[in-house]
Amino acid sequence: METIHITKMQGCGNDFVILEYSEYKKSRMFMPDLARKLCDRHFGAGADGLIIPDTKEKEADMGWYFYNSDGSTAQMCGNGMRCFAKYLYDKKLIGKTEFSVKTGAGIITPAILPYGDVRVRMSIPVLEVEKIPFLGNKPLNYKLTAGGREFIGNAISMGNPHFVIFTEEETMSLAKKYGKEIENNPLFPQKTNVEFVRVVSAKEIELSVWERGCGITLACGTGACASVVAAILNNLTESNVQVNLPGGVVTVEWQGSEQDLSRHVFLTGPASYTFEADFVL
Repeated sequence: METIHITKMQGCGNDFVILEYSEYKKSRMFMPDLARKLCDRHFGAGADGLIIPDTKEKEADMGWYFYNSDGSTAQMCGNGMRCFAKYLYDKKLIGKTEFSVKTGAGIITPAILPYGDVRVRMSIPVLEVEKIPFLGNKPLNYKLTAGGREFIGNAISMGNPHFVIFTEEETMSLAKKYGKEIENNPLFPQKTNVEFVRVVSAKEIELSVWERGCGITLACGTGACASVVAAILNNLTESNVQVNLPGGVVTVEWQGSEQDLSRHVFLTGPASYTFEADFVL
């Protein structure tokens, strides 16, 4: 009976199983299958995703293999990156507090802050519909129907696709009721993450997420970033915003505009350990 050593971490309740590549090899399983097994909340460790460091990456200090709980891949995950960065530093796989990680969304740069939080320089937001990808004729303020109801949303890529909807209603109930249908709307060839956002003030928003490949999650880092970018582009907030998620609070900064999309988004928030264990396959 084979066992593999795993580490469970979470960022604002968005939880991940992390294991070394050598431990993965012991499993003799394909990564998507292992992700489904480990992430199962009844028969596994339970998580929103699986992360495996790629120490052989040549274009950055480190690479990663990232899988959602359903075995699908994601180009990027902000909460996962914060956990991953803390894991690499604490396990001495990286010897500096700021470093580069190659992801499906390009090179991402996390930094371990003195007080323990992790600040991540995320990707530059993308509004070109063919690159999101999104089959609508415009990315912002697009009308979409789900469950017989019309929503106005904003299609933005943060390395992965998002559809951000602003509302005055309770956000979680909307995410649970309409998230899955919008995720699978034919307008999104690669499906999409769905955010329902209530603007509290110019410096604060409240957010609930239906995450592509996971469903309802307690937090989504790229979703927080996409939501703030959409809020700024719609003149609803300032450039530094507190994002209240069901699992905790993060801060998102973006100095860009619709005329200047060349600036990176910065995401800051916590990352902590849940447990380490030997998992019996």
